[in-house]
Amino acid sequence: MFQKKQLIPMAICYDFDGTLSPGNMQEYGLIKKLGISPADFWKESNRFAQKHKMDGILAYMKMVIEQSKAHHLPFRRQDFQAYGKTVQLYAGVEKWFKQISAYALKKGIQLDHYIISSGMKEMIEGTKIASCFKEIFASSFLYDENGVAVWPAVALNYTTKTQFLFRINKGCPDITDDKSINRFIPLSKRALPFEQMIYIGDGETDIPCMRMVKEMGGYSIAVYKDNVSKKTADRLVYDKRVNMAALADYSKGKQIDLFVRAVIDKIKADHSLEEEILKGK
Repeated sequence: MFQKKQLIPMAICYDFDGTLSPGNMQEYGLIKKLGISPADFWKESNRFAQKHKMDGILAYMKMVIEQSKAHHLPFRRQDFQAYGKTVQLYAGVEKWFKQISAYALKKGIQLDHYIISSGMKEMIEGTKIASCFKEIFASSFLYDENGVAVWPAVALNYTTKTQFLFRINKGCPDITDDKSINRFIPLSKRALPFEQMIYIGDGETDIPCMRMVKEMGGYSIAVYKDNVSKKTADRLVYDKRVNMAALADYSKGKQIDLFVRAVIDKIKADHSLEEEILKGK
């Protein structure tokens, strides 16, 4: 009886702000609603974090809650999602996921997409591309009995992001599952090898993820939007923390598209070679 050939698993993990979208997502309506300029919001958030020796992500999330209370503007999940609908995306992003996944499938590869972001999960859920991701790992709020955001539930900073790469690698996406993520699993038995993973980010806050994926045999891309951010991306290439730097344009035929297609081709070729080696044993 004919047995259907199993697809090769692959994942692309993305930061969000500055990677798929220009700027910080909170600046698309949310901060303006609080009656404060983005510059003043981040200045106050950073000052608060330094004063209390606290994590910067927790500081900005607390700022959102405190400012909402001060202005009598309770934020619910649907409010954050509504702001997410206004978030702008880089060129080619909306068509990117379907196009590149279709290319991978033709090569016998099941390509899944993941978000790993310090931004707000609720806002990402409201964007046009939310349904393209298998999982969205991002900072999120705890809600009271009235559905109002009252406390940070999850906060992802530049180092805690790496946890989610291991969750994808080991096949344990449930953030409350501490046992599986810490259980020893031989590299050959893991759900998705790092060699079949790409991480795409835009700057210094993505360095731990970029470097880890690259050093584990996968691929990392630093994207930039202008000449200023290009210098940061080029430096990451020079320091061997990423494989390449590319303009944040996901259109077909552009640098990101060509590189990812080349990685897909290599993953397919590596598996075909491994099959031939096994046949000869």
